[in-house]
Amino acid sequence: MSVDSLTNKRPLSVTIIACVYVVMGAIGFAYHFTEFKAHHPFQHDFVWVELLRLLAVVCGVYMLRGHNWARWLALAWIAFHVILSAFHTLSELAIHSLFCAILAYFLFRPSATRYFGADGTLAT
Repeated sequence: MSVDSLTNKRPLSVTIIACVYVVMGAIGFAYHFTEFKAHHPFQHDFVWVELLRLLAVVCGVYMLRGHNWARWLALAWIAFHVILSAFHTLSELAIHSLFCAILAYFLFRPSATRYFGADGTLAT
């Protein structure tokens, strides 16, 4: 195994986080889609929630592919949830804040930074 192939290896933490984003985004999309009502097809809340769920899937897929912008979008996605949690219970705010900190830690470690590369492509 060459040194170049080792630097392009996706860290396990990135794989886990990306897969969680894909799975939770897909499950959330399916769950919230059950709230769709045909007699009120253009509910703004429904559309925004579904777009956010699809955004999570996009983040996960493109993090698996090594795109740098996807990790920034994933962090922005969870930061948005921290802001939304501020309007809910304190425990919800604490959990989302903890998730945000954990994701930031693992997505910006040196191994993850090497994987994502500075230009949004896989590091070579």
